[in-house]
Amino acid sequence: MDIGEKRRPQSGAFTYQYQEMKIGLRISTLPAYQSESMVIRLLPEQNQTPSYQISLFPSTTKKLISLLKHAHGLIIFTGPTGSGKTTTLYSMLSETSDLVNRNVITLEDPIEKPSDTVLQVQVNERAGITYSAGLKAILRHDPDIIMVGEIRDKETAETAIRASLTGHLVLTTMHTRDARGAIYRLIEFGINWLEIEQTLIAVTAQRLVELTCPYCEGTCSPFCYSSGSGKRGNVFEILTGKDLSAVLKEARGELQSYHYKTLKDAIRKGIALGFIKESEYQRWVLNDGE
Repeated sequence: MDIGEKRRPQSGAFTYQYQEMKIGLRISTLPAYQSESMVIRLLPEQNQTPSYQISLFPSTTKKLISLLKHAHGLIIFTGPTGSGKTTTLYSMLSETSDLVNRNVITLEDPIEKPSDTVLQVQVNERAGITYSAGLKAILRHDPDIIMVGEIRDKETAETAIRASLTGHLVLTTMHTRDARGAIYRLIEFGINWLEIEQTLIAVTAQRLVELTCPYCEGTCSPFCYSSGSGKRGNVFEILTGKDLSAVLKEARGELQSYHYKTLKDAIRKGIALGFIKESEYQRWVLNDGE
């Protein structure tokens, strides 16, 4: 970041040592009429989410981890800012680098969570390291898995598709409302149907929801195991396999409206089981339309 530049938005990151704890700070600035606005996100490095805690539901976590067994293809994680996409990606990358012993390279802007188990590359447009140029260089370093921070434009989308077509597993993010929306974004970026069918393994959408403990009312129950102590948890919808094939046919107009297990279904299930606060129904289901 250029401390003398206040006319354009900037973003950056650095690590701060507080006592015995390292805290990652992600900074974003925005020029405003009165003064420059700044937002700082705190990312404690010690609080790496274990893979078994990726999702509120263990069956979903197992399904997500199983996606990493693919040798090549494209996996897209979608959701709004602050939904936990980065945390999910790092948890999965840590899982695959530890258990599968695969060469993992990331391309990020900025690097949000420094890791000792993967090779991380910082996007630096001044130095010529854009998402597109960085991806092309990464392909020459024999990676098994490539994590791209975000698909933002046509060139990055095309490079990610090309990487997955040449025997690499590519993990990336998009900002879409749901998993189905990522397919239409790829089409908007000029990716043809054949390439999508050949490369796309799965699309997930996630939300961070407020949790409540089903065992505790006031004092903590001995059966709780601190299940509600995290305050928030992730719920997912996952498009893969037959569901993904059906949604692709629907998008091409070859199939009528197809229903799969969506985020709304997962939130309803969590509320019924007593894990998710009922207020989340209003927030994510009613306000999002039926």
